[in-house]
Amino acid sequence: MATVELRFSAQPEHVRTARLVAAAVARRAGVDEAVLDEVRLAVGEACSRAVGLHRSNDVTTPIRVALTEEEKAFSIEVGDEVPGAGVAAADAAGVPGARDAAPAEDFDDADGEDEMGLAVIRGLVDDVEVSAGQDGGTIRMTWPVNSADVLS
Repeated sequence: MATVELRFSAQPEHVRTARLVAAAVARRAGVDEAVLDEVRLAVGEACSRAVGLHRSNDVTTPIRVALTEEEKAFSIEVGDEVPGAGVAAADAAGVPGARDAAPAEDFDDADGEDEMGLAVIRGLVDDVEVSAGQDGGTIRMTWPVNSADVLS
């Protein structure tokens, strides 16, 4: 299992870099070429959401992106460090997830933009998990890989 980790400050201009890295690693992992645009868009939405959460909550730690190549799947995790953020939006968007230990009052803070971003991600990716807790939230997206097409 190979993993590429990317961390960037919560600046909108870094989202493009994350999208480019995700597409390159996905291609290398064997994700079908026809799906790469969806990978780019989904990563862009997830990273933009994390940037927005960090900026609106004055969180100065970096956004975390982990791109993991497994035998039959490629996954991307985008993590923020905003406690409990986005759980109500995930519920509203129909994204399965876990509330972990986030306080109930945090669930009421989701705005329309957050809900829309998660709905877009859900429309692009079949396998999505959203979790939020005291240490922040994570969006995990997974795509199948075609092992025969993996580049050496």
